Amino acid sequence: MRRLARLAGWAAFALAAAFVAYQLSILARLAWWRTHDPASTAFMEDRLERLRERKPAAKLRHQWVPYARISVHLKRAIVAAEDAKFADHEGFDWEAMQKAWEKNQKKGRVVAGGSTISQQLAKNLFLSGSRTPWRKAQEAMATVMMESVMDKRRILEIYLNVIEWGDGVFGAEAAARHYFGTSAAALTPSQAARLAAMVPNPRFYDRNRATPWLERKTGIILARMPAAEVP
Repeated sequence: MRRLARLAGWAAFALAAAFVAYQLSILARLAWWRTHDPASTAFMEDRLERLRERKPAAKLRHQWVPYARISVHLKRAIVAAEDAKFADHEGFDWEAMQKAWEKNQKKGRVVAGGSTISQQLAKNLFLSGSRTPWRKAQEAMATVMMESVMDKRRILEIYLNVIEWGDGVFGAEAAARHYFGTSAAALTPSQAARLAAMVPNPRFYDRNRATPWLERKTGIILARMPAAEVP
């Protein structure tokens, strides 16, 4: 029994050490990305793997552009659509999360999310698309670490460069060229609002670009953009 207890103790210690080492690796990468651009994300790698199941030679469309070369209209549109309190919170919008929980409870299924831009970026950088309690807990821990080592401008810069905007389309520059044949810097307010409206389901709207819902959402975002605060 004593031997089993010792073995259990060592196993628990090893698991704890592995957990701490993994968290430290995330913190180290976030600290590095404060001044260096990430070449890829866990979500991008997952999407590329899935694309190559259908087409082995598939490649992602992605081109990094610095914050100054992304239209302020797109910055305002994304904040207006995804995280109105981005400039003020420390990673979590508790009010939005409560409202989303209440709406989901009422509908009996997940119809709304309360994730901030920081939470979405943490998920894209490090995690798969699966919905598990562990993934949500890890997302929260990565969000806290991100907010502690990066300023809001850097968080938004990385987010705009790595989020999915279509089938194999990632980042603002690739999205601007894919949908409008222009650069991320040259996006107009209406183009920016439409891109922001696509974010919740980009692959669907890549195939269905003129749905009534997309038109309505674009108009709502366009109206909210002047009040959006961006870093």
